[in-house]
Amino acid sequence: MSQQASHVIPIEASVTLDGLFRERVRRTPDRVAYRDFNRQHGNWRDYTWAQMDHQVARWQAAMEKDGLKAGDRVAVMLRNSPEWVMFDQAALGLGLVVVPLYTQDRPDNIAYILNNAGCKVLLFEGMEQWQSLSGVRDQLGGLVRILAVTALPDVVDESRLKWIGEWLPDGGGETRHVPRDPNALATIVYTSGTTGRPKGVMLSHHNILSNVAACLGVLAPGHEDVFLSFLPLSHTLERTAGYYLPMATGSVVGYARSIPQLGEDLQSIRPTFLISVPRIYERVYGAIRAKLDEGPPLRKKLFQMAVDIGYARFEHAQGRGPWLPSFLLWPILEALVAKKILARLGGRLRAAISGGAALSPEISRVFLGLGLNVLQGYGLTETSPTVSANRIDDNVPASIGRPVPGVEVKLGADNALLIRGPNVMLGYWNNEEATKAMIQPDGWLNSGDIARIDAQGHIFITGRLKEIIVMSTGEKIPPADVEAAIMRDPLFDQVMLLGEGKPYLSVMAVLNPDRWNKLAAEHGLDAGASETLKSKQVEEIVLARIAAQLKEFPGYAQVRRATLTLEPWTIENGLLTPTMKLKRAKVMEKFNTEIDRMYAGH
Repeated sequence: MSQQASHVIPIEASVTLDGLFRERVRRTPDRVAYRDFNRQHGNWRDYTWAQMDHQVARWQAAMEKDGLKAGDRVAVMLRNSPEWVMFDQAALGLGLVVVPLYTQDRPDNIAYILNNAGCKVLLFEGMEQWQSLSGVRDQLGGLVRILAVTALPDVVDESRLKWIGEWLPDGGGETRHVPRDPNALATIVYTSGTTGRPKGVMLSHHNILSNVAACLGVLAPGHEDVFLSFLPLSHTLERTAGYYLPMATGSVVGYARSIPQLGEDLQSIRPTFLISVPRIYERVYGAIRAKLDEGPPLRKKLFQMAVDIGYARFEHAQGRGPWLPSFLLWPILEALVAKKILARLGGRLRAAISGGAALSPEISRVFLGLGLNVLQGYGLTETSPTVSANRIDDNVPASIGRPVPGVEVKLGADNALLIRGPNVMLGYWNNEEATKAMIQPDGWLNSGDIARIDAQGHIFITGRLKEIIVMSTGEKIPPADVEAAIMRDPLFDQVMLLGEGKPYLSVMAVLNPDRWNKLAAEHGLDAGASETLKSKQVEEIVLARIAAQLKEFPGYAQVRRATLTLEPWTIENGLLTPTMKLKRAKVMEKFNTEIDRMYAGH
């Protein structure tokens, strides 16, 4: 550990995020920094730190030529790649403020963020993304430069649009670093707010670097460790723990090609660390289950035995369980079951970090039983993001761990989890009212989550002050706002949004009888037949109408499934309180079968 620790760049040496890059280049210029798949030649390519430094200087020269000045905002809407890092480091070194965007976000939401942040540059993949923005081009007047990573057609109808191959100079000289102010604004990260429009979280260099240092107090990789990066860099968990943290330790980062190719990339990159939201672990678990269901009963029995005995070994190692004679079977079960399954993840994983949403106890138990160190953590974009995490030698799976070094937590009114530390954001961009509502004058940030803290300091999330849906992708959705937007369509009398711990949103909806009869007549449907409401055709019609009402919401807030009924939710049938508030748990209980159907296979 001491040898690994000697590779770590301390916060005092880096000061700023671009200073971290400069120091890494100085210390280990010839070591591999990044591994990316070259689509043109069909092979994996390595980039050293010195090569990255040379490229960053080219990007800076081009940015300066376009007249960008310290404080200007620039946006990146790109898949995880070395170019993402080049753009980010070039901008940070010039004192620019980086605004990350999700590549799959809706055009109108992208336009809103670009305008709200006042971005002058947008970097994206290529023509496909540019064409998807065609409907909002009249809203992109603030951009002075639009950049594509892939080559463009010979003729484009936009003078600001350039292919980076033409925009970048052959050389850029030395990389530039503006005066080092750790408290300067480094990035604005947009996250969904209670009004439906995203809010810009302002994070300083020190906010993020302090969180990197705190995470290193939990788990410190070394030069020989390899990260596989696939959670979008627009997600603050990936950016802090999967980009800046490996830079601080000199670890290699390999970029996955896509989620569908993740299985192949795990075999190629063979990572030692994995950072993800629960959705990926759910997918792997689902694939394991599907294969077991197809195989002979003995295989399933061996699997369950391996998980049960392996988890008992885990509890014993954590000091919470006794030694059992069945542990003597582990070498056989490890060879027959555990090693074969973990080999599909590359076979070298030392730890898998899960954050952004709660990982189900069942899935956590399976991976821990198979011998994979799954460590759950907790954080917010507003806290850069990590607040707490489990450790390899102190892992309580039902909890979100203890606070990371330097971060304080306590329980406030109604047992709200309050957070204070150097990782707490500067505030919301151009939204002082929202900032004051989130951060108290003494620096404590109200997470909005209800918690309990045990005698050892482990934190357990038990609920939410405000009803927020946390999807398995880690995205947070305020259901009341989405429901209110859907209800603007008179077709809907009552609506309940679903999606907690799920990969997508769905709705339960009570239709207005008169409006339903009219809609059915327009489409030549039998309004009186119960089967009609359950038909795929009607669901698609209704989903289109819902989508029309949710245009101002972030792209991940789209609703993909709907269950419809004409029976109203009332006080009499137990689905409303006396004050006419919806009893969500009762609705879910009543429509349990329908909800399961909407998420079948997921």
